[in-house]
Amino acid sequence: MKVIFIQLGKTSDAYIQEGVSQYIKRIKHYVAFEEKTILAFKSASSMSKDEIKKQEGKLILKNVQITDELIVLDERGKEFTSLDFSIFIQQKMNAGKRNLVFVVGGAFGFSDEVYSRANGKVSLSRLTFSHQMIRLFFTEQLYRAMTIIKGEKYHHQ
Repeated sequence: MKVIFIQLGKTSDAYIQEGVSQYIKRIKHYVAFEEKTILAFKSASSMSKDEIKKQEGKLILKNVQITDELIVLDERGKEFTSLDFSIFIQQKMNAGKRNLVFVVGGAFGFSDEVYSRANGKVSLSRLTFSHQMIRLFFTEQLYRAMTIIKGEKYHHQ
């Protein structure tokens, strides 16, 4: 199985990108991992929030194959403990899907089309974080899940 992480727009803060890069290096020790960054489109400043979500949704769905398991990172998604998230990841790995795709949306969330295509929603917290900070939180939690699955000492409970 390959884990694909789709994100909209480049990370503008160097400290976030550095942290994400460090966790991605670690994750690749356990599972095939690909980070896809969809660049923002130019005319967004003249568009409504709904138009932006619709255009971003088209770009997201263009990067998802019909056979992919698509999970959106959404504040209204299912919440997990770190241990439960590792069980969730292990179940997805055992299910034999070729690609497990996680996507973090833009500043306004996801279009209805993305929600309709999604196979699930995961929340990293009930708090609201910037879509850039979620990148760091997600990659750390995915790394943590992998160490739990492998019985390594990163996670303490």
